[in-house]
Amino acid sequence: MLLLLADYLSHYVSVFRVFSYLTLRAILGVLTALSLSFVLGPAMIRWLTAVKVGQSVRKDGPQSHLSKAGTPTMGGTLILATIMVSTLLWGDLYNRYVWILLAVTASFGAVGFADDYLKLVLKNSKGLAARYKYFWQSLFGLAAALALYLGHHESAEIDYILPFFKFVELPLGAFFVVITYFVIVGTSNAVNLTDGLDGLAIMPAVLVGGALGVFGYASGNLNFAHYLAIPYLPGAGEVVVYCGALVGAGLGFLWFNAYPAQVFMGDVGALSLGAALGTLAVIVRQEIVLFIMGGVFVMETVSVILQVGSFKLTGKRIFRMAPLHHHFELQGWPEPRVIVRFWIITVILVLVGLSTLKVR
Repeated sequence: MLLLLADYLSHYVSVFRVFSYLTLRAILGVLTALSLSFVLGPAMIRWLTAVKVGQSVRKDGPQSHLSKAGTPTMGGTLILATIMVSTLLWGDLYNRYVWILLAVTASFGAVGFADDYLKLVLKNSKGLAARYKYFWQSLFGLAAALALYLGHHESAEIDYILPFFKFVELPLGAFFVVITYFVIVGTSNAVNLTDGLDGLAIMPAVLVGGALGVFGYASGNLNFAHYLAIPYLPGAGEVVVYCGALVGAGLGFLWFNAYPAQVFMGDVGALSLGAALGTLAVIVRQEIVLFIMGGVFVMETVSVILQVGSFKLTGKRIFRMAPLHHHFELQGWPEPRVIVRFWIITVILVLVGLSTLKVR
C-alpha cells in the first residue's frame, strides 16, 4: 500500500524511489510488525485476561506446568495481525506470492482460531474435531498448492531442487501439487506440536522464516541466482518483505511469550505460522532445506509418531511423554534449559541450511 504511494510520489520527489529497494522494505516490515506488537500486545493480554481465555493444563504432564493454568491464550492473533498489516503496507500488492502467503496465513489462522475458540471460550475440551481440522487444513493447503501450480510461468517454479548439487532440477509436473500440499499441511501441524513451552516454537519459526527470506531474495535476483547456481524465480524476491514482517511479529510476540510467558500463541498462531513456513519453502523451491532448518519441528513430530506407534504396537512408550520437549522436562531439565537448547539446535540447523546456497 505504502509502496504504491511511494511509487506515485517518486514521479515528483525522487527520494521516494528508495522504497523500491527490497532490503529497505524488508527492514521496514520488521520494524513495523515489531512496533505494532509492542503497542498492541499489552492491550491484547489485558483483554484476553478479562474475558478469561486461559490455558488449560494436562494433569499428567510436568508438574511445573500446573502454574500456567489460566495464562491468556490465542495470542497468535497478534502475530497474524501484525504480519498482515506490515506486509500490506510494505509489500508489492501486484505480486501473486504476497497474496498467496497472506491467504495461507489467514486461512490456517482461521482453523486455529476455531479450535481455540471452541476449547477456551465455549469450554469444549476436544475443540475442533480432528477430522474437521484436517479437512479444512487439507482444503486450504490444496488451494495454495493449486494456486502456485496453475500460476507458474517458468519450469523452475515447480521443479524439485536438490541442495548441495549444481543444476539438479527434477521435473515434477502435476505431482508438484501433492508435494506442496504435504509440505504446507505437515509443517503447519509440526509447528503446532512444538508449541508446548514458553517461546519454544516462535523463535525457531523466526529463525527459519528469516533464512527462507534470504533464499527468496537470492532466488528473485538474477545476478545472485546466477552466481549461486540456484534457479532464478522472477517475483520470488518479494517474499522477503513477508519474511521481514514474520520476523518482526515473531520477535514482538516473544517479548510477551518468553519464560515465564504472559501469553501463549495457541493454535491460531502455530497452525498459521507453520503453514506460512511451508508455503515460503515451496515458493523459493527449498523444501529439503526447510526439513533441515526446521529440524526441531521434525524431531518433535517424529517423537509423537514413534510414541503413538510404539504404544499401539507393543503397549510400551519410547519417551516419558511426547512431544519430545516434555520427555526432557520429565527427565529433570528445567523448562528454560529445554527451550534455549532447542533454540541453539535451530541456529545450527539454519546455518547448515544457509550453507547450501554456496556449498554445491
